[in-house]
Amino acid sequence: MIRSELADWYDRNKRRLPWRETSDPYAIWISEIMLQQTRVAAVIPYYERFLKRFPHVAALAAAPEEEVLTLWSGLGYYSRARNLQSAARQILDLGSFPQTYDDLRRLAGIGDYTAAAVASIAFGLPHAVVDGNVRRVIARITNGKGEAQEIANLLMDRKIPARSNQALMELGAVICLPRDPLCLECPIAKACEARKHGTQNDLPARRPKPETIHLKRKLLLIHQTDRQTDRILLAPSARVQGFWDLPEPFKGVRIGPRLGEFRHSITHHIYSFTVYEAAVRIAPKAFRWFDCKDIDEIPLSTTAKKGMRCSIGV
Repeated sequence: MIRSELADWYDRNKRRLPWRETSDPYAIWISEIMLQQTRVAAVIPYYERFLKRFPHVAALAAAPEEEVLTLWSGLGYYSRARNLQSAARQILDLGSFPQTYDDLRRLAGIGDYTAAAVASIAFGLPHAVVDGNVRRVIARITNGKGEAQEIANLLMDRKIPARSNQALMELGAVICLPRDPLCLECPIAKACEARKHGTQNDLPARRPKPETIHLKRKLLLIHQTDRQTDRILLAPSARVQGFWDLPEPFKGVRIGPRLGEFRHSITHHIYSFTVYEAAVRIAPKAFRWFDCKDIDEIPLSTTAKKGMRCSIGV
């Protein structure tokens, strides 16, 4: 009952998403990596830009890492981008895109969930996926009993695993929400043990959140301007490897007027940044001057982008 009701609901109500409009395993793989710990709405424009620039494995494998990171800038969890490129080079060495769960699992950055998702969606192989949405749905269906992977295996339609897996994930994404699930709209509400017992808001059990850490930092906007160019001084980011950031105070810098402030969160760290205009004669060796007109072509940290907006009042 659950399987058929869920499939019918999915066919009628599934969201139109760009990665659901393709059977290309490369494009499906890119979407699955981007969707890890990132909201669908945030992923869509990144996915479309990324595929436009890197339409196939060879293009991604051959690109400079700096360009890959630039197109990823803002999505967070940047090891995903590096692993994507490493995996693309593995695929080139193999000669073709892997078509089995075990072969997919050997690629850099691919775990059990991603291997199962790509294997089922791109190749129709019967591997059940268990992501956060699926784990939540199963916890509520069973009222917290049973092992998620085992239940997912039972619920999967082995004839159409792509639809089956995506239906379960979709249910968790739009109906079986973490807080205040929409039980009255759920196609399998009659089979939900948590709803019968009134425990749907208590499941799955929430892990204690780590203590929030508040940090204060100063960022500097340092320009070098003449008749032909406007350059800005950037430093290697201490927070995101491979990216460039606005410098923090350093020896020899002259700090000027305050330009603004903003907040930025990274996991349980909340940063309060104050941005100042500054000047310097000799910059540290690790720093680099960048032409401002080329700023969109480098991997710039989110904090640098926010800090630069302070100078134009955005």
